[in-house]
Amino acid sequence: MSYNPRDHYFRKAKQENFAARSVFKLEEIDKKFKLFKPSQIVLDLGASPGSWSQYASKAVGENGRVLGVDLSPVTVKLKNAVFIQADLRDLNLEEIFKEHGFEPPFNLVLSDMAPKTTGIRMTDQARSMELCELALDVARRFLKKDGHFVCKLFHSDDFTKLRDEIKKSFNKFEAVRPDSVRKISKEIFLVGIGKK
Repeated sequence: MSYNPRDHYFRKAKQENFAARSVFKLEEIDKKFKLFKPSQIVLDLGASPGSWSQYASKAVGENGRVLGVDLSPVTVKLKNAVFIQADLRDLNLEEIFKEHGFEPPFNLVLSDMAPKTTGIRMTDQARSMELCELALDVARRFLKKDGHFVCKLFHSDDFTKLRDEIKKSFNKFEAVRPDSVRKISKEIFLVGIGKK
């Protein structure tokens, strides 16, 4: 089966008005672990082009809220979501939360952040690991007790180190490779359930 950027999930995303096919990765993770509930507040790191925020927005409903952060602009418009275009590393998150009326702790911290790929596997994996560590640090600081964490990693030898770090902070750890991940992709999703 050859690589097809306009595959079944791409077409399904278009039909269902989602910004990207990656929404189905989050949907599958949520179906498996029941992470979302109405009225939650969600922090979406690496939010562009916005499909994870679209899913989160629908799942938390009108009494819930979503805050998305990305280097690239997010153009989807959602009643219960706010998007900030910035480098997470440069932000004073406490100020951002206050400015936009978010009061941590969050129920969920999601990270679909990915490095700009170089094609050099070791480099891309190392950068992916750095972004996961950054997301985990944010989750440790701003996630409420019993809250959940999801992050995308380009699978590498660093996996066990990251898994052990997530296990320190969460009651349960799962690694998932959703069906909608492309066969050629090294993506794996790490899920921390129930923050200690």
